[in-house]
Amino acid sequence: MDSVTPRFLTAALYQFVDLPDFAALREPLQSLCDTHGVRGMLLLAPEGINGTIAGEPQGVHAVLAGLRSDARFAALQHKEARAERMPFYRMRVRLKREIVTLGVPGLNPARNAGTYVKPEDWNALIDDPGVVVVDTRNDYEVGIGTFERAVNPHTKTFAEFPAWVEREEQPGGVLAGKPRVAMFCTGGIRCEKSTAFLKSQGFDEVYHLEGGILKYLETVPEEASRWHGDCFVFDERVSVGHGLVPGHYQLCRSCRMPLGEAELHSSHYVPGVSCPYCHGTRTPEQERALAERERQMQLARQRGQEHIGAQQPGRPARTAARDAADDGMDGPT
Repeated sequence: MDSVTPRFLTAALYQFVDLPDFAALREPLQSLCDTHGVRGMLLLAPEGINGTIAGEPQGVHAVLAGLRSDARFAALQHKEARAERMPFYRMRVRLKREIVTLGVPGLNPARNAGTYVKPEDWNALIDDPGVVVVDTRNDYEVGIGTFERAVNPHTKTFAEFPAWVEREEQPGGVLAGKPRVAMFCTGGIRCEKSTAFLKSQGFDEVYHLEGGILKYLETVPEEASRWHGDCFVFDERVSVGHGLVPGHYQLCRSCRMPLGEAELHSSHYVPGVSCPYCHGTRTPEQERALAERERQMQLARQRGQEHIGAQQPGRPARTAARDAADDGMDGPT
């Protein structure tokens, strides 16, 4: 391998497909990943698969080939990115009711999603004043970057999205009169469901950005872009910008919220222990344990070793970042 090529390969994937035997796939898939030294998270549900994995390129490709050997995943698409460091600490294959949690029974995104719009055609669509542009991601994701004219539903989890739609369909709401709607998300998976949901509610013209924000940032030149800020991703990169170059954010190791310059310079920011979002939510004992974990991780880095960190002690109420990660990776990163 070329010495300038980052060692690790990250592959993000999702596919909506009927998997009545999804539970039986868990152990073979976990074993396949472990055998090839691949880490990350894959979610299995009756409606399909979703997740992000990373490892040596040959290992990642072996896992992808193993998945595609199942005829149901023969058309599985994935997106790749390179990383200098392994972006995940362990491999988990989890069983879920949905691969991205919306909580609306009966939706079938594989058959009833909205109209795909390619990244190179996206600007013309969202520039149309007759189109309502909706960011389907969670509030903390929208907070670090979004498209021009985009409406922020201010949801903490994707499961809150149907209630937002119901409110905004009322007179005076941004969706009143069922206008043309263009939706986007990080990698595409949330929009498969959100557009299917809007169509089930009687919206006739519903569009979504094919490949999500990440494909747009990869495809559209920055000088022609309607995107402002960074795009949050669910791995150690934290955020990316145009060309998918690493962004300007770090991750709080206590609550896993993205931290920009203002948060990093806050008096409430203590590396590995607290940030403005989680300050005051820990007991003194928990803060001491977090500080010790951070110290051990720093020592491991100085020795050139990997330290996966202890389980976070006595975690407070689940953060939005972790809820979203559990809901799904939102497709390719």
